[in-house]
Amino acid sequence: MALGPRLDLRQSQSLVMTPQLQQAIKLLALSNLEIEAFVAGELEKNPLLESGGDDDGFAAPDGIDREVEAPALPAQAGAADSLIGQGMGEADAPLDVDYGAETFIDDGPGDRMTASATGAGSGGMDLAGGSGEAVDFDSFANPETGLYEHLMDQARARLSGMDLLIATQLIGQIDEAGYLEANLLQTAHGLGVPLFDVERVLGVIQGFDPTGVGARSLAECLALQAKEADRYDPCIQRLLANLDLLAKGALPQLRRICGVDEEDMADMIRELRGYDPKPGLRFSTDRAAPVTPDLFVRKTAAGWSIEVNGATLPRVLINRSYYVELAGGAQDKASKAWLADCLASANWLVKALDQRQKTIIKVASEIVKQQEAFFRHGVAHLKPMTLKAVADAIEMHESTVSRVTSNKYLSCARGLYELKYFFSSGVAASDGDGAVSAEAVKSHIKALISAEEPHAILSDDTLVDLLRAKGMDIARRTVAKYRESMGIGSSVQRRRQKALQGRAA
Repeated sequence: MALGPRLDLRQSQSLVMTPQLQQAIKLLALSNLEIEAFVAGELEKNPLLESGGDDDGFAAPDGIDREVEAPALPAQAGAADSLIGQGMGEADAPLDVDYGAETFIDDGPGDRMTASATGAGSGGMDLAGGSGEAVDFDSFANPETGLYEHLMDQARARLSGMDLLIATQLIGQIDEAGYLEANLLQTAHGLGVPLFDVERVLGVIQGFDPTGVGARSLAECLALQAKEADRYDPCIQRLLANLDLLAKGALPQLRRICGVDEEDMADMIRELRGYDPKPGLRFSTDRAAPVTPDLFVRKTAAGWSIEVNGATLPRVLINRSYYVELAGGAQDKASKAWLADCLASANWLVKALDQRQKTIIKVASEIVKQQEAFFRHGVAHLKPMTLKAVADAIEMHESTVSRVTSNKYLSCARGLYELKYFFSSGVAASDGDGAVSAEAVKSHIKALISAEEPHAILSDDTLVDLLRAKGMDIARRTVAKYRESMGIGSSVQRRRQKALQGRAA
């Protein structure tokens, strides 16, 4: 074989991940609210794109046809461009389609949310003031005051000079639960003041609202609240000094230490239960963000209806009239290339959003189909399901199903669930026929423990026998793992807790 340079012609196939394909894949993993933020960025960059919101019957300015939407298919793109080149952009028929109105029902939960957001159904009142957007009533609420600001306001009113400086140092080291994390000796050395002054200022802080703030331990926090309620007698003092025995349920030993009978001990325990172990949390400014569903599932006469939440899903339109106007003017080569790129990017975005919506509906439909027993009867009938099972059923890749089910929530008559919730491992059935979802097993364990009597606490071995009687072949260590994951204590802890509850009742 001769060695030397030569040219060969070979034919091969390969998958090319174009930037647009990569972006389309990323869109699948975004929720509707994240898609809205993404689309807002695209609207700023591309002059040919515009939002497709409701116009409330007002005429569009500058002759823009806001009813034109552009889910143009690749085969139609050339025809559309040829019409535009002839100055007939308005005749682009495939774009004059309201895809949402023709594909989705107009009386589902998503449409009701949209109607309420625009003030419809509010007795004729336009809550948005004619802007088409709902009023954010939370904006009228007074700004919440955090624990630090609340304590500093009280410190400025009662202290001054060096005492205020010490108080500022101490308040800055109080955590969100209201407990002081500072070392008083180190604080005194750092400020160059006697330890006595730091302890005296701390005593003033511990008299601030809320009662119990500035404590260095749970016992001190409860003691401050007992003093405020004028209940800090020697018996309560000894009880607070032995909270570890109370946690263990050693009530006979506690009665001997406190020198009280059973009735007085029950009164003391009841008193402690009325105190707040974390007084600072009532001033927490962290507000739990509400979860907005991406899909609605409801039962109809024909089966199950699955609808995308249109209230959070943005509609994107292509302003063809504006494109024709720009294309008809005198332009250089660079301007024409830029305008062509804008049109191609706009067409891609509309098609990508359309394809994303169809993919989500397809995956959700298969989930509802395989988990129909859950939607009919509840979590106890949830079946084990994997991403691969759904992917094989709808002939998609497993990674695509994983992206579709990420960060997306489904609302149904039984509540709000993340799509990932429906995928769980299985527990073998005792009869060897089929399997039971791990979530269903947890539901049975929780129901059994909730129904147990104080004098008949169920051990893990007993739970195994009861579950096997229900057709679930499960090991004791698996029951313990599921129980701990739900935050349920062992049989010893539950027996002790019920005994304390019975004493305090």
